[in-house]
Amino acid sequence: MGERMSDYILEMRNIVKEFPGVKALSNVNFKVKRGEIHCLVGENGAGKSTLMKVLSGVYPFGTYGGDIVYNGDIVQFKSIADSETAGIAIIYQELALIPELSVYENIYFGHEIMEGRLINWNQTIVEASKMLKKVRLNINPSTKIKDLGVGNRQLVEIAKALSKNVKLLILDEPTAALNEDDSANLLDLLRELKEQGVTSIMISHKLKEIVSIADTVTVLRDGSTICSIDAKEQTITEQDIIKYMVGREIENIYPKREKYQGGEVCLEVKNWTVTDQEAGREILHDVNIKVRKGEIVGIAGLMGAGRTEFALSIFGNTPGYKISSGQVFVDGKEKQLKHPREAMDAGIAYVTEDRKGNGLVLIQDIKYNTTIANLDKLTEGLVINENEEITVANDLKKSIGIKAPSIKQYVGNLSGGNQQKVSLAKWLFVGPKVLILDEPTRGIDVGAKFEIYSLMNRLVEEGMSIIMISSELLEVLGMSDRIYVMSEGTITGEVLAEEATEQKIMAMATRVK
Repeated sequence: MGERMSDYILEMRNIVKEFPGVKALSNVNFKVKRGEIHCLVGENGAGKSTLMKVLSGVYPFGTYGGDIVYNGDIVQFKSIADSETAGIAIIYQELALIPELSVYENIYFGHEIMEGRLINWNQTIVEASKMLKKVRLNINPSTKIKDLGVGNRQLVEIAKALSKNVKLLILDEPTAALNEDDSANLLDLLRELKEQGVTSIMISHKLKEIVSIADTVTVLRDGSTICSIDAKEQTITEQDIIKYMVGREIENIYPKREKYQGGEVCLEVKNWTVTDQEAGREILHDVNIKVRKGEIVGIAGLMGAGRTEFALSIFGNTPGYKISSGQVFVDGKEKQLKHPREAMDAGIAYVTEDRKGNGLVLIQDIKYNTTIANLDKLTEGLVINENEEITVANDLKKSIGIKAPSIKQYVGNLSGGNQQKVSLAKWLFVGPKVLILDEPTRGIDVGAKFEIYSLMNRLVEEGMSIIMISSELLEVLGMSDRIYVMSEGTITGEVLAEEATEQKIMAMATRVK
């Protein structure tokens, strides 16, 4: 192996990972030096989380191409347990702790300290206290997880990783949900762990943090490695990272449409402030937007900017959210939208990004899913007019181009692109004035994207207005007439599409002056 190899704790060589219809990673090469903090950046969908799931065994050996070399040896992790045994721990945004159990039970959950056949709880508490000290968390180990804030829960997760003797710590967007103080504390902790010989890989959108902490930055784009920058060799700036994240040729997959002429304002949201009561923090602050008839308004921003929360709070689908202040006007009239039914009656529809979880009933057919949101239209007395339902579903299937043998096909068996079209058909049958599309093309292939863009163009030409939330900058630029940019729950910029560039939007989204 030679001395040179051991400088690297990890090398991922020519990693290929495919999902049906999508090549998530194509020949990615990624090298991490022993004892460094290595930041992995890229737009949403660039492949960062997929790469880390390949590394940690979430996608086991045999489901990807290429080699993982860890400590100089090729490894074949068949599960998360395998990577953990090797000293690799991954900490996700959605923390994996058990809320009802205490801190010490969580830290040693799954690798309990045994004495014969019994768990030695006294020893567990002693050891857990040592781990808490390592992450500088001064709390009673008997505290229940549910009584801790997000920042402290994150530290417990890291304490748990340390208790397993972690050598390589992977953090996926660790500061996305943290305030300034907790974020600074976490970054300091990573620096301390580095002194103790722990190597960290951090996925983050917060460029300011990356610049302050990274020894090396690797940029992924569209499932490929673009570059790795060594902070010792050159000063890494936020502008450099932005350039590498977005600097690709624009392919013409955005269908042309007539230049937008400008219509009446059909939706206006004023001074919109929303609190998440469970987390006890403001998630949206003083948001103001206007949407005109026949216009596509893009909302850009990075993960955690509050775009989906904004859409859901307007649509009235927000258990646990409190609208602290703000008004919604549809066609100049103020509306109280406390429930999705009220939003639909006012002419607003929302197509979720999570088509499988919330958008569709996968065990039902296309017909059922298309008409479910507006059965009143088909009901005579108490009976649904089934012939009418079949006609409606067939018409929509044809006009949107849903590829399936018939409307009796189960939605669970369709491709992502066709599921998304069924999701759209459902809301088009409602016939809204304003259609909110949340990540309308996430996880679908280019051909299906083009069809959805064409449909959007057709709808606005017929007088509908569309708000499109998208994490793909090119999509926002290619489809919108006007763009709002959000960051950390507030609007940080508004720009006409013809004046917008990827750099401008990314700078607003990361608040780089």
